[in-house]
Amino acid sequence: MIRKSFAAAALALAATIAPMTAAQASATTEGDFGTAAVTVTYTVSGAPSFRSQISTSISHWNTSVTNVRLQQVSSGGNFAFYEGNDSRGSYASTDGHGRGYVFIDYAQVRQYDVIRVITHETGHVLGLPDHYSGPCSELMSGGGPGPSCTNSYPNATERSRVNSLWANGFAARGEQVRIAEPQIFAKS
Repeated sequence: MIRKSFAAAALALAATIAPMTAAQASATTEGDFGTAAVTVTYTVSGAPSFRSQISTSISHWNTSVTNVRLQQVSSGGNFAFYEGNDSRGSYASTDGHGRGYVFIDYAQVRQYDVIRVITHETGHVLGLPDHYSGPCSELMSGGGPGPSCTNSYPNATERSRVNSLWANGFAARGEQVRIAEPQIFAKS
């Protein structure tokens, strides 16, 4: 019952998150293409057990890309992190434009590297799709390379794609992406 209530609350939150306005996606630094980087905010109150790992994951993205910055806020972020038990494993429910949520499954992160899982799921929030057949060096290969893969950094192609997607402020580009994947990392 608690899991169903949590799932319903998470889905309701995702449904109520409004499109980012210019005021919400603020410019902070100069990006690759001479434009200001977009700031996308997130909250971690729904995933208190993983605050440190989320911080590391966010740091990986913020040091890897220049056209978007992820910044923690105490409430009202563009996306949120949640934790719990879900038979589907960890996943992102996002429009790929910086909005939605990331769910971190307890059982799954005992099997797979937790930083890799969180960084991978955050990649979906930034607009990247899965590529399960990719090598361990490819972050978006997810669980495809197996539990021994601990790479938690996007490769050059993934960094370039995120910078390209956010070059003019992804929210304003009009591209439509919907990612809601129940099994990012296959459970054994």
